[in-house]
Amino acid sequence: MSSSRPANASAICNPGRPAIAWCCPTVRQSAPSPSRSTASRGRSQRGTRPCGRAAGRPATTSDRCLPQHGGGDVSEPVSGADLDAVGAQLGRPPRGVHAVAHRCRCGLPDVVETEPRLPDGTPFPTLFYVTCPRLAGAIGTLEADGVMQQMTDRLTSDQHLAAAYAQAHHAYLARRSALGEVAEVEGVSAGGMPTRVKCLHALAGHSLAEGPGSNPLGDEAVQMLGPWWSSGRCVQ
Repeated sequence: MSSSRPANASAICNPGRPAIAWCCPTVRQSAPSPSRSTASRGRSQRGTRPCGRAAGRPATTSDRCLPQHGGGDVSEPVSGADLDAVGAQLGRPPRGVHAVAHRCRCGLPDVVETEPRLPDGTPFPTLFYVTCPRLAGAIGTLEADGVMQQMTDRLTSDQHLAAAYAQAHHAYLARRSALGEVAEVEGVSAGGMPTRVKCLHALAGHSLAEGPGSNPLGDEAVQMLGPWWSSGRCVQ
């Protein structure tokens, strides 16, 4: 797997550029009908933009198809079936799951929102935890390819990227603190934020949970991933 930056990485890292949107691989925006107004023809519907590209940029063969994701607060209450699935994915009973933060195209959770203090009292700084073994494996491949060091190096030379990454750090802390203050991890987010990259799982989980634009390096990591959902459910 190539460890080079995605074709539209500058659009992700530069807050002044249009935001990308994850979208469904099988959905494309239909051509406007003659009856639509001129104003409506220029607007794409949410989730129908060709995958992983900035608005207004022509699609290319390098654009990756990613799960539909509109961004924002997408967490939903966790059900008993969700907990059973997460337990099967992790190979152990899930701990401190607050909500489902993102679902795979197969319908199973692949990222969960976790309480900052586990039931046994252990502080747990990773708010968005990747549970799908296929997704985790794909992210691990990126880590093995040296992507984390490349990203860390860019943080020292790209002011726009560093600023967006710091903003992601503060937003992460604010979201987690809404679930409760934990003194042991106060000011500590996840994934190496805000000055380095040490866990792509945490960054990709952040981007999948809160949508494009929430974490610039998480966005890049998600774009580099292949279609981890394509083989069907990871657990039954």
